[in-house]
Amino acid sequence: MHIKTAVVIGGGFYGSAIAIHLAQRGWKTVLVEKESELMSKASYVNQARLHNGCHYPRSFRTAIRSRANLPHFRDIYGPAVFDRFRALYAISSRDSKVSAQHYQRFCRAAQISLRPARKEDRALFDSRFVEAVYEVDEPAFNAVALRDQLLRQILLHGVDVRYSTAVTTVEPAASGSHELLVGLSSGEKLPADWVFNCTYAALNHIDGRVNVRRPALRHQIAEIVLIRPPPELQDKGVTLMDGPFFSTMPFPARRLHSLTHVRYTHHLAWLEGGAASSDPMPNPLGFLAEYLNSGGGKKGRSRANWMMRDAQRFLPILAKARVEDTLFEVKTFVAETEVDDARPIYFHQDETMPRLISILGSKIDNVFDILIYVDRTVGLD
Repeated sequence: MHIKTAVVIGGGFYGSAIAIHLAQRGWKTVLVEKESELMSKASYVNQARLHNGCHYPRSFRTAIRSRANLPHFRDIYGPAVFDRFRALYAISSRDSKVSAQHYQRFCRAAQISLRPARKEDRALFDSRFVEAVYEVDEPAFNAVALRDQLLRQILLHGVDVRYSTAVTTVEPAASGSHELLVGLSSGEKLPADWVFNCTYAALNHIDGRVNVRRPALRHQIAEIVLIRPPPELQDKGVTLMDGPFFSTMPFPARRLHSLTHVRYTHHLAWLEGGAASSDPMPNPLGFLAEYLNSGGGKKGRSRANWMMRDAQRFLPILAKARVEDTLFEVKTFVAETEVDDARPIYFHQDETMPRLISILGSKIDNVFDILIYVDRTVGLD
């Protein structure tokens, strides 16, 4: 009996989950990660928000899928879920794309629990700029605890992990063969029935091929500021909807709060792919390093002070917060989703090697939708 084999490229949350999922079903699975540990890039550098649909009043489908996936995430990854705080969503009275009335209608339609905020929570906001404040059920996740849980499952199910290793080539094993060969920076070549490319920002850069149509991706250099909140915000997360505003919420992996701002978090943006090209495209991660080096590093490029000053207009108590650190990463999503703020899964079969699958999901809790796609594609459903 032939044992199916898979190589998964990229040891972020999606890649790790797919490798475990296939190994649980009896596949021989190799997970290739270029860093020295799992979940050290985009799966770590983010708001650590587990979505319950509250964040997407302009994309009803995304909201519904988030609300459906959150209970499943709690069941599977419960030890990594952090909910020891009150999640507050506030509606700005100026420049917001949704009003309080609109937001209430959206939550009712999506069956999202929405409650008026407590009096002491409303008092934290400047009523001149904030129309309404609500309490919702939306937890965070601890990226370190999540990685530890994945590592236990990897060991239990026998996934072969290659750390500090890059993929240099993906090619057919032989003419007319479905099997693929994955070349590694170590010089080894791994045979595989299927290859899953889960490298996020580096999705278009796992091999040296040219004249191949690539996914149309939008990259953004994103900054996540880590702050030590004042006692009044220690057990709260705040999201100001829905426009050029901010969010601050627990970042459990560091026992701090993240601070992000729609206007200032994204430093630069550019489009990549969407057509065949005879020229290799520059790697976005290399561009990030160049951007930081040319600007005096993280501290020189940071917009933390801008974020803090603007957020304090709506939430004055933030003046008592202290900036502890700032994290930079390349944030990537499908280029066509900018209008309605949707966050769909990108699932692409390579034109010349149909068993090479590229996967991009921009929310950590849509992993269950990804696994459904994987099962359908490889015949496990």
